[in-house]
Amino acid sequence: MAVLFLVGIGAVAALLYSPSGPLGDEGPGSGAALTLALSGTNLAALAIGVLGVLISAGEYSTGMVRSTFTAVPTRLPVLWAKCLVFGPVAFAVSAVGALASFSIGGATLSGETIALSLGDAGVLRCLAGAGLYLSLVGVFGIAVGVLVRNSAGGIAILAAVVLVLPGLTGMLPSSVGDTVGRFLPSAAGQSVIALHPAADSMVSPGVGLVTLVAWAVALLIGAAYRLRRSDI
Repeated sequence: MAVLFLVGIGAVAALLYSPSGPLGDEGPGSGAALTLALSGTNLAALAIGVLGVLISAGEYSTGMVRSTFTAVPTRLPVLWAKCLVFGPVAFAVSAVGALASFSIGGATLSGETIALSLGDAGVLRCLAGAGLYLSLVGVFGIAVGVLVRNSAGGIAILAAVVLVLPGLTGMLPSSVGDTVGRFLPSAAGQSVIALHPAADSMVSPGVGLVTLVAWAVALLIGAAYRLRRSDI
């Protein structure tokens, strides 16, 4: 589903591009072609994150977690193993999906002023950044699943953080909302995949990546604590 969102939405966005449209006044090297190619990233993040929740919380729903912890009584290796397996797989799949979306979009936008190629500065960084962002969201999902131990609840929390919370920050005073909004996972992820992050609403790609890693570390610490302190 993540690949479908990346490729499908990116291809449609490139197909619907018009020089007279919202991105029509963007010049060469503006990054508009990447914006179109990666326009399905948030929905892809939701798909990857939901699978992460199911990977961890699903065992609690079926009761298989008792067998897992009987086999691994120290518990924490279970959490690390899930992350070390799912994270790289999610990165590989997402990066390939982002590359496919960009390639299809490149063919569609050939001859347009916004067209970019893989050899242009920053393009590969953005495509790899999409893979990193989505793989870290998958790790978020695993950690949230361990924290709440309920698939429906974990999915609801993940969807709220990825899709709903960024919109709610607009209801805060601008001085607070703008600052908080930049460091939410979705905004940090957009900073990582943007060729030229907007100075008024995004942090730099490096700061965005550090922000995502910090979210992952904080959630994993909470999940590890819950694993060690709970009876099940």
